[in-house]
Amino acid sequence: MNVQLKLDDPALLDALAARVDAASALLHEIADNFSPAAFASSLGAEDMVLTDLIVREVPKIEIFSLDTGRLPVETYDLIAEVRKHYGLALRLYYPRHDLVEAYTHANGINAFYESVELRKGCCLVRKVEPLQRALAGRKAWITGMRAQQAPTRDGLPIRSVDTANGGLEKFNPLADWSEREVWAYLKLNEVPYNALHDRFYPSIGCAPCTRAVTPGEDVRAGRWWWENPESRECGLHIKRM
Repeated sequence: MNVQLKLDDPALLDALAARVDAASALLHEIADNFSPAAFASSLGAEDMVLTDLIVREVPKIEIFSLDTGRLPVETYDLIAEVRKHYGLALRLYYPRHDLVEAYTHANGINAFYESVELRKGCCLVRKVEPLQRALAGRKAWITGMRAQQAPTRDGLPIRSVDTANGGLEKFNPLADWSEREVWAYLKLNEVPYNALHDRFYPSIGCAPCTRAVTPGEDVRAGRWWWENPESRECGLHIKRM
């Protein structure tokens, strides 16, 4: 965590309370009107806020995660900690072995470093295809994305129609949250989080595609750092006409 917090700051606490009330109300609306709905957790700080809220208030919303096969060990440790802390066995979706084998045979084990196209091809096999299976039969899905995370997420709406996944309703309850509000919630509620966050990893994906950031860098600067910022999305959150 690279955020300065003063947890007794009345302004921060008031702002956070309002954010929590709005997010909670939205989650209840989703559970009531868009069932079956699911939360796609990437196990980042924001996702742990939503995990805590869902477990506490709307457990009928299923929580799942994508195990790409190349996650950091700290992420697997957090999956185990979530089970211990909440009694919650996350539903994990894995890549199809035949697609991974075909990709690595044709391109190489670390081909994602060679071009944007090959990197997106890896994400397609390890993330996008499993997500499509996870969302099958759903009416809505939820993410932990925030507008302030990256240039690619500027203007992120709280609610939209996901044309890339069959017209599902897509909700981003934390779209307007600040990084300080996220960390204030985690600390005040003693929510477990990925140990890499304390080592200057504000955004965590697959191990080969994630590095620590330096002070002043964008929070997603450590993701696919060899690419231009405009291309740094994995394909899970794209718009298609």
